[in-house]
Amino acid sequence: MARLSAGTPFIHPECDITDSSFGAYVEIGKGSRVSNSCFGDYSYCDRYADVANAQIGKFVNIAAFVRIGATDHPLHTAACHHFLYRSDDYWDDAGRDEDFFAHRRSRTAHIGHDTWIGAGAMIKPEVTLGDGAVIAAGAVVTRDVDPYTIVAGTPAKVMRLRQPRDVAKRLIALAWWDWPHEQLCHALDDFRSLEATAFLEKYEVAGA
Repeated sequence: MARLSAGTPFIHPECDITDSSFGAYVEIGKGSRVSNSCFGDYSYCDRYADVANAQIGKFVNIAAFVRIGATDHPLHTAACHHFLYRSDDYWDDAGRDEDFFAHRRSRTAHIGHDTWIGAGAMIKPEVTLGDGAVIAAGAVVTRDVDPYTIVAGTPAKVMRLRQPRDVAKRLIALAWWDWPHEQLCHALDDFRSLEATAFLEKYEVAGA
């Protein structure tokens, strides 16, 4: 029997999940924290990922210790400490700054389909990763990343293309990530054995 299922996400022990939703065949690794986020079908995160305020596409590969939607502190005020907005932790008669938290939740990161985020990488709030993008381990991504582009470093910079621009456009148009579960299984051998261009030539013609 397959380990993952369409109906229930596979959530490992010690996870902290709040205000989030999960598609089919999703897996959340041990000790991960997911808040105000949505995982698309087949996406997963490995151990101790921290995902907040994010829209995660389908077939997203998130390695261990990745942080998506890393929170910011206020820099325009006299202090940047928690006591400004988590004030009820420090005084009985002070409330939380709910406007600050609402603004933080609104700064959504968007992660495209079939992306790969390497171990220990950080994706800042409001950043968009295009479909097929690859983020190297330990990278800090502060700006949008084009589809099928590989970035690395701190701050992250373009290293090379994962696929040529014309091939990337064709893959996005094919949108294999929207295929039914049975069709994916039927094409599994081709996913494994064919280069991207050969795969496209076969399945564009097939009208997949």
